[in-house]
Amino acid sequence: MPGRALRTATSHSVTEIPGRARQAPVDLIRAGLAGLVGRPTRAILSALGIGIGVAAMVAVLGISTASHAKLNDQLKQLGTNLLTVGPGKDIFGGNAKLPKDAVGMVQRIGPVQTASAIGNVENANVYRNDKINRLASGNIKVTAVKLNLLGTISGHLAKGVWLNPATAHFPAVVLGAQAARQLGIDAPGVQVYLGGKWFTVVGILAPITLAPDLDWAAMVGWDIAGSALGFDGHPTTVYERSDNDSVADVRNVLAQSVNPENPSQVTVSRPSDALAAQLSADATFVQLFLGLGAIALLVGGVGVANTMVISVLERTPEIGLRRALGARRGQIRTQFLTEAILLSGLGGVFGIVLGLGVSTCYALISHWPPQLPWPALGLGLGAAVAAGAIAGWFPAARAAKLAPSTVLAAGQ
Repeated sequence: MPGRALRTATSHSVTEIPGRARQAPVDLIRAGLAGLVGRPTRAILSALGIGIGVAAMVAVLGISTASHAKLNDQLKQLGTNLLTVGPGKDIFGGNAKLPKDAVGMVQRIGPVQTASAIGNVENANVYRNDKINRLASGNIKVTAVKLNLLGTISGHLAKGVWLNPATAHFPAVVLGAQAARQLGIDAPGVQVYLGGKWFTVVGILAPITLAPDLDWAAMVGWDIAGSALGFDGHPTTVYERSDNDSVADVRNVLAQSVNPENPSQVTVSRPSDALAAQLSADATFVQLFLGLGAIALLVGGVGVANTMVISVLERTPEIGLRRALGARRGQIRTQFLTEAILLSGLGGVFGIVLGLGVSTCYALISHWPPQLPWPALGLGLGAAVAAGAIAGWFPAARAAKLAPSTVLAAGQ
């Protein structure tokens, strides 16, 4: 080991420091790389610790950025101008009801572009056939719907057709995505046993982002719900869209317009707020995982420090020879500090590549648009270099304090 250290010093250091000349940056890098190449296994393991921490940070930020991009795309496509009106509580704490003409009253508001409604049909369940146990309803709700509902909530059909003025008067039903899956139906044309009567499935909806409750609904026309299923005609939820500039103004008058006598018994919400809240929730998880990445980076820094301390102990003859040939303490310190920074920097580059690969694969699997988190790349590499500088400072300072006569005597 001493012989190898002396050969390293002779081949890389004697020619690099003629007398007390200042070392060029290229010479520092060459000397640092020589120290790493001489101990490849230890260098790889130490760099791996730094790389894992950086990869965790980059991957988490990359996945978060892709998730936010997906949600922002959804918000742009679905719009943030959808408001919902629902019943609140009456003065006795019971469930209030919206007026039967709530949709018409909403449509009288000037900026309102369209309004629609749904109503829960009480005491009506849907089953795959009439042989199913009546207690096994599968949490599927029978819902009466207005014909313009689909356009109002930006919903889409996966298969079949939506209700029309003809089918709304007959036993026809459109199933939500989860309701169809629960009933084991993957195509229209079959019949289901709904409210004690046979209804024909005419369509299956795709999942609805702004009205997820409808994914578990069996939707029938407003008229057939009243005539055949005992629906009382009171809407459960009214959906309303207005132009974006008027959303706040419409929201302020919706409760009074729907129920002028008891506006306090009306609740108003905006479904897009749930997506915005999801962005905030994602930010919390991002901070958590960044903290875990920082801990991994700290552990990697400790590994770099350990590697550099051992390197100093093994290379004392080299340090003594360089000091005897005129190298100053600052030059010795700079060499070992450069070696630590290079070690961490290489680990940081590996971590960035690994993190980008993980985040890109995850985004593609989740059908999200892959994003390059540019701030995360700079942050990851900067954190790796900083960790290397901090971890390498003590070993470098220790190497610089070694006296030439002591270390040369120890190497004999």
